Amino acid sequence: MPVATYVRDHVGRLYRVGETDVEVSGRSRRTVLWAAWAAMLAAGIGQYGFGALIPQLQDRWSVPELFWALALWTVCQAGTAFPAAWLREQKRLTSTGAMWIGAILTGAGFFTLGRGQLVGYAVLGGIGAGLIYATCLGTIVRWYPERVTRKVAFVSGAFAYGSVPFALATGLLLQNVTGFLTQTAIAIVAATAVAGALMKDPPEHWWPAHVPPREWALDRARVPNRFALKEFRTHEAMRCGTFWWLYGGVAFAAAVSLYDLAYLPLFVGSKVLGVIALATLAAATGTGRVLVGWISDKIGRRKALVWTLATGGVAQFVLLYSQNVTGLLIGAALAGLGTGCCYSLLVGLTREYFGETNGARNFGVLYTAKAAGALIAAMVLVSQGPTFAFVAAGVLGLAGSVLTRQLSQPGRPRL
Repeated sequence: MPVATYVRDHVGRLYRVGETDVEVSGRSRRTVLWAAWAAMLAAGIGQYGFGALIPQLQDRWSVPELFWALALWTVCQAGTAFPAAWLREQKRLTSTGAMWIGAILTGAGFFTLGRGQLVGYAVLGGIGAGLIYATCLGTIVRWYPERVTRKVAFVSGAFAYGSVPFALATGLLLQNVTGFLTQTAIAIVAATAVAGALMKDPPEHWWPAHVPPREWALDRARVPNRFALKEFRTHEAMRCGTFWWLYGGVAFAAAVSLYDLAYLPLFVGSKVLGVIALATLAAATGTGRVLVGWISDKIGRRKALVWTLATGGVAQFVLLYSQNVTGLLIGAALAGLGTGCCYSLLVGLTREYFGETNGARNFGVLYTAKAAGALIAAMVLVSQGPTFAFVAAGVLGLAGSVLTRQLSQPGRPRL
């Protein structure tokens, strides 16, 4: 049996080396990666798929009511990240247990929606999706410490593009809403429960045996994305200006993203074309997260975040003034690339600015910016006409890029 040993690098970071993934857990980390990917495929339908359902649900509820339901779902989903991280760190909730609870709640959300309960969808479905999201990302961060951003981008991308088949089926094939949503609930519960059975965390500080940790740490010192200067506790991180610049940028991006999700199918006019535009947005968001994750390793995560948020802001004007189908789909793709990709960068930025020891908790607090963005979108954008709303969304996206230009590692001079 291999014996684990601990080593430290030049910045004092601790590594547990000498054991493979199979030896410490009985399964390969690639198995866990694909299980998390599959679970995120299912969980994201609650957010991106709901936009495709809005035209079908207008005979039961008004558009503002549906938008507020999506906003409440987002508040519950984003607000679950911090409690989930705390419970897992306290060993009160295992990854498998969190996934199974999330599967039941997410399925219950769709089941109640099919029976005319918006609040059930928003609260149960939002909390369930939040548990799945936080558990999947937290587990992948532990299994891939040497490639955090790329693997997080791969898994979180599924949260967006996993809803593309659902959106297309909603627009092209849906006849019976209740039956369709019941079948969706069953499929989500089954897929997520199976994925949850495969989830397992590695030992604390585990490091892959084939990557020399000290050489890796020295290489990291020469790239744009460097280690944090200290390990910040959550209350310490919240005293830093960087924390709130980042929070504001993510909140504005979330407001723009949720507005696009809810109103793109309605703004187009044609139900089929609206669903296709929404599917384009979701596909661009998912695939764009993987692309932006790779780019951020090369140019730095701050620069990547600034450019993605600026792209999302410009996309709103493209959507508003597009004169044909091609322009509409280009605008939808740019909106997906710009507003959804910030979440895949947020994990890496949190760890590189505020440290890794409390990374899950710090990310959980920063992720609540998505909930703040949902409230901004619901209060400011939903009550206005499409022209004002798209212009306001564009301004918010550009404002987010301006805010994130102020980011710098706490304690490190900017020059």
